[in-house]
Amino acid sequence: MLEKLINTALGKQPADLLIKNARILNVFTCEIVHGDIAIADGIIAGIGSYGAAPRVEDVAGQFVVPGFINTHCHVESSMVTPDVYCAEELKWGVTTVITDPHEVANVAGVEGIRFMLDVSANVPIDYFVQLPSCVPATLFEHNGAEIKPDDIAKLINEPGILGLSEMMNYPGVLGCDAGVMEMIVSARNRIIDGHAPALSGKDLQAYAAAGIRTDHESTSFEEALEKIRAGLAVLVREGSAAKDLRGIIAGVVASGLNTDRMAFCTDDKHIADIRRVGTIRHCIRESISLGLEPELAYRMASLNAANIYGLKGLGAVAPGYQADMVVLSDLEDVAVSQVYKRGIRVFPGEFKHRAVSPRFRNSINIAPLKDDSFQLPKPKNGGYPVIHILENQIITEKSFIGADLVSVRLQSNELCKIAVIERHHATGHTGVGLLSGYGLKNGAVATTVGHDSHNIIVVGTNDADMFYAVKEIQRMQGGYVLIRDKKTLGAIPLPVYGLMSACEPDKFITDLEELTRKARDAGVSRNIDPFITLSFLALPLLPKIRITDMGVFDVEKFEFIH
Repeated sequence: MLEKLINTALGKQPADLLIKNARILNVFTCEIVHGDIAIADGIIAGIGSYGAAPRVEDVAGQFVVPGFINTHCHVESSMVTPDVYCAEELKWGVTTVITDPHEVANVAGVEGIRFMLDVSANVPIDYFVQLPSCVPATLFEHNGAEIKPDDIAKLINEPGILGLSEMMNYPGVLGCDAGVMEMIVSARNRIIDGHAPALSGKDLQAYAAAGIRTDHESTSFEEALEKIRAGLAVLVREGSAAKDLRGIIAGVVASGLNTDRMAFCTDDKHIADIRRVGTIRHCIRESISLGLEPELAYRMASLNAANIYGLKGLGAVAPGYQADMVVLSDLEDVAVSQVYKRGIRVFPGEFKHRAVSPRFRNSINIAPLKDDSFQLPKPKNGGYPVIHILENQIITEKSFIGADLVSVRLQSNELCKIAVIERHHATGHTGVGLLSGYGLKNGAVATTVGHDSHNIIVVGTNDADMFYAVKEIQRMQGGYVLIRDKKTLGAIPLPVYGLMSACEPDKFITDLEELTRKARDAGVSRNIDPFITLSFLALPLLPKIRITDMGVFDVEKFEFIH
């Protein structure tokens, strides 16, 4: 193979594939080079002027850039199985995904991780896994399974495993928790991802000193800058709910900060949003619109990402690099016309999706509901904490309301009730609280997608509709549902571990868009995602206030407050 590559580069042997008349983005020098691309055995042999080949593609002056790399995503959050997800990513130029199967691991443990690897095996994409480091995410909720340090040690050297994913338990890092230390040591020669929202000062220094090398939780340029100064690579996130890109990239443009330690990620993004604008393609386009030089945006999407994760041979259109390439009709609009993976054109193209075995369904197991299941607990200090949703963010604000005002605020739709119900082992654990900023006017919304333990989350204006919504979720064995007057206005079944759909992507996307429209018609704010935003309200690791099946949790105090 090596001799063939060298001889092809020298012009002594014809290329397997010759892409002619390209305007090639050189991510090393940030310049556009005109020429042909000679490919042998899926590797780029040379760039320049080359003769005939068995396969010749004339791109007629279009741009050719490296395949995009999504540096951190939870495939389960797209709500489709890995094969469906990867096929959609390829259409938008992503040829490599680095995914954390944290969500399915919280439901099914090691079995869930192996399911994700197995279903993605035949998709023409590099599908790398960062092993979940926090399953369960905290001790403040109940989940379905556990990933232990021994599991990490056993899995870390398997094919497709890059390292250890987001270490959300930063108190465990800072407190030198024995289990956390054991996981970090197991992955000490691999990349370890961080998850450190608002961590600063000496706490951030200690977190970085532990060997953690990335973070995707920065919500401002100032936060990103401090983390880069501490040696962390910043993965700029733009998902369906968390939209951090504009603030960070605007700061980069204004300051002229070197972007070598920055890349793009989505974290959590619905398949409908991916179908509409793509993932990393959208990040590039938005960054260019904010004034970032196109060459730097593409470099962040490819070479930077490969360098951060040690992916040798990926991230550039250059000799010796894997022939992962995106052909663009417009560089600034990121208009994808063709995608190549290892020298094979995969888009345009057809993808076959695998049927999912019944073995991976039927994961909803709840205790019988009671008449008072959604009754608020007794007030403390004369009232209740309120979880307030922020537009286009997954962080929340907190406030306090007197007990005498709750009924009036619920009736006026200023507040909704929110409940989280344990759904793995039928324990009956249920947390009930108050929510503002969601906007629902009448009815209830429920879901089994609830980061990170994926218990049932239900928000409603009345207990009867909340009760009915949970029963409908149980009947579907997972998904999203919208209820009004005990009638189902719309529903999306997610029977694969209660997280993913088993239907064809076109139908699923159409159904999801329709359900989203109905949710907005029911009053849900247009500046939040009706479902992904809801799912993060049960994650007791994001500021400032959350709710789990155990109650309302103050993240800043790190304790239950109701």
